Amino acid sequence: MIDETIKFKLNTGSPDEMKETLTKVYEALKEKGYNPINQIVGYILSEDPTYITTHNNARSLIRRVDRDELLQELVKNYLKGE
Repeated sequence: MIDETIKFKLNTGSPDEMKETLTKVYEALKEKGYNPINQIVGYILSEDPTYITTHNNARSLIRRVDRDELLQELVKNYLKGE
């Protein structure tokens, strides 16, 4: 039996579009008095849209971004700083 690692490949969307969306969601959460980082992390981990406010259409915007693609971009950008 061969132990083979499965490769995970995503068809990533535009990183610029994801950044723009995430920035808008961040600002909407901040405007409503939430801790944007905590709320976004809660959403990413749970996929529960109630972590994101409906203010400025933020909840609808974040649901257009694939969470796996978003995580991939976040990890990639975090490791660029290393």
